Amino acid sequence: MTTEAVTPLRQRMIEDMNARKLGKDTQRGHVYSCKRFAAFLNRSPDIATAEDIRRFQLHLSETGTSICNRNRIMTGLRFLFRVTLRRLDLAAEIYHIREPQKIPLVMSPDETRRLLAVADNLKVRTMLSLGYGCGLRAGEVVRLKVKHIDSAQKIIRVEQSKGRKDRNVMLSPEMLDLLRQWWKARPPRDNAGTPVEERWLFPGRMRGQPMTTRQLNRLFHETAEAAGIKKSVTLHALRHSFATHLLERGTDIRIIQALLGHHKLDTTARYTRVATGMIARVESPLDLLSQPRKKGSKKPAKKPDTVENEKDQPPA
Repeated sequence: MTTEAVTPLRQRMIEDMNARKLGKDTQRGHVYSCKRFAAFLNRSPDIATAEDIRRFQLHLSETGTSICNRNRIMTGLRFLFRVTLRRLDLAAEIYHIREPQKIPLVMSPDETRRLLAVADNLKVRTMLSLGYGCGLRAGEVVRLKVKHIDSAQKIIRVEQSKGRKDRNVMLSPEMLDLLRQWWKARPPRDNAGTPVEERWLFPGRMRGQPMTTRQLNRLFHETAEAAGIKKSVTLHALRHSFATHLLERGTDIRIIQALLGHHKLDTTARYTRVATGMIARVESPLDLLSQPRKKGSKKPAKKPDTVENEKDQPPA
């Protein structure tokens, strides 16, 4: 994408995205998609043809781009052609590939216990505990402020998270105690000029900004390695483990859906496929074959009532 040809087009696309209140991450992804398409064409996307789109989709497939990334790129291009350029004919040429349905990778309660036990740093232990104990995403953990902790109602308020939705999650006594310990040890460098309620719980290196999710991910992997966890788990596995362990303990799936902030119950229901405790308790029909058959007690057959011949009956 050349600077001369792209700048007006990109500006118009950004205006269209702002008008539709798309998030910053979504906007960044859409712009990246258009830049990648323009680099493939070696010219501006506003003069692309249906054949160009076909070749680009074939290029993504041949270069080994994952299905997830490929669909994300094509979503950005579809916005460009459908909304900004008003080329519905080209938008119709874009197709998405169905992604493989994979079950979430979760940690066992013992692995989670080991992970939190080896987190010697109070800050790391508090942040990982929020991920597992409250089911928070990485971005939700780092963006917590003092005002989000409601110790009176024993809840944590998550504001404008994924899908621009608010929700409440539980605040356990142990989690509250950890947060209070961390607040006392928290560095005061960002306190000046900021009201207490608006202060970040986990300030980052840049003044006035929270810790980044990249930093938190790095700390998680360091802790997981120290705990000897061999699974290729990510920080999001804490959220998966939160939901799975609640489900195994009999928590209603509708409550878990609300705690996770899922719009559809189907999204939450996938945890039934990884709730190993529930699965292991199911009795296999193979085991039933080896069990002796229960002999039911046969009831004696009831003798039918005998009806005498009409001719033997006395006359009426």
